[in-house]
Amino acid sequence: MKPIFPKKLQPGDEVRVIAPANSLAIIREDCRMIAKQRFAQLGLELSFGQHVEEIDEFDSSSIESRVADLHQAFSDKNVKAIFSVIGGFNSNQLLRYLDWDLIKSNPKIFCGYSDTTAISDALYAKTGLVNYYGPSYSSFGQKLYFDYTLEYMKKCLLDSETFVLEPSQQWSDDVWYLDQQNRKLITNEGPWIINEGLAEGIILGGNLCTFNLLQGTEYFPDLTDSILFLEDDEIVFPEIFDRDLQSLIHLPDFSGVKGLAIGRFQKASNMTKEKLIRIIKTKKELNHLPVVANLDFGHTDPQFTFPIGGISQIDSANNHFQLKIIKF
Repeated sequence: MKPIFPKKLQPGDEVRVIAPANSLAIIREDCRMIAKQRFAQLGLELSFGQHVEEIDEFDSSSIESRVADLHQAFSDKNVKAIFSVIGGFNSNQLLRYLDWDLIKSNPKIFCGYSDTTAISDALYAKTGLVNYYGPSYSSFGQKLYFDYTLEYMKKCLLDSETFVLEPSQQWSDDVWYLDQQNRKLITNEGPWIINEGLAEGIILGGNLCTFNLLQGTEYFPDLTDSILFLEDDEIVFPEIFDRDLQSLIHLPDFSGVKGLAIGRFQKASNMTKEKLIRIIKTKKELNHLPVVANLDFGHTDPQFTFPIGGISQIDSANNHFQLKIIKF
């Protein structure tokens, strides 16, 4: 399918916030105010879906409400970009009810991460619309240490020049929204080069366990000539990442994968560099692929933005590393 690249954001554009999974009602007022200020500083006007404040016993809302807000956001000619409120657990409930022709006829930026993976990869598989794995609306509510995340969001959504993803200096895995002042920063040791190599391909993936929910459905993208960007959240046991990755490897078209980029693991995952190397090295299907981990995306902060359906290049040869976003 031919990719569709949405127009970049410009000052004065309207950005619509919708809740494909968890409700806006769970977001604290102080975080909302900071997010509002950040979008205003970019010259962007925020608007919200009609049903984003609805909340049920699952911290979400009805399928009908969530689909209606998504359709309205894509059909509104004034809206130039759509951001998810936050992640959750049930974005994949919406897929059978989405009007893919409507979306394809009204291409625009769609951005989010975590559970939003289900919609992001389905969007590309069903319409060819390139969309973005990056900060959600709630992410913009961080008072401190948001510069790196903001910089790479702007590179991907506002600019048009090819760029290299440089590692952050520090990162955090704290509940920042409960205490905006007391942040705990950790020195970033940089990328883990597990397998050397050079590859160029179509970016697919996101949150691994959510991506796997699409397997065997019409919403799962073709893996041919792809570079998989994969991350996971508080999985507790490294064995969970191991078996989820193995599930992808069992797919018939995994042979078309060109490389693997793995996001930083949360501390609760108990994943170490040594454990991840062992996991990767036990899978012969990965032996010929460049594999690099501990990258700045996923459920820690900061995080870079990357295009689902865009083109990237991994160069991890000769103990050198560069990750470049070429088409986005």
